[in-house]
Amino acid sequence: QVQLVESGGGLVQAGGSLSVSCVASGRTFSNYAMGWFRQAPGKEREFVAAISWSGTNTYYADSAKGRFTISRDNTKNTVYLQMNSLKPEDTAVYYCAAKLYIENYWDIETYSYWGQGTQVTVSS
Repeated sequence: QVQLVESGGGLVQAGGSLSVSCVASGRTFSNYAMGWFRQAPGKEREFVAAISWSGTNTYYADSAKGRFTISRDNTKNTVYLQMNSLKPEDTAVYYCAAKLYIENYWDIETYSYWGQGTQVTVSS
């Protein structure tokens, strides 16, 4: 089992920045690829970004490219999502998730473990 706990969400004005974190416990964190997803009210959960177990490879949704950066620190069992130039449409609950293999990183169904989410609200 892997337990994931997100933090760092909050309220920010459009154009601002926010960083969310996800701390893992349980099995060896460095064995897992990690992803960030988000879910806005009334919408399906969608892929935002993913990172391979080593941190060498990162992947982004088109909506996140150029604005968001995913990173990880395996010594701290933590994955981060730095979000810049935030827009009101980025408002959502942000979830981190873990999977053993980076393949199909965009597919929500391939992730085995999920955090409880952290709310990010961007005001206009």
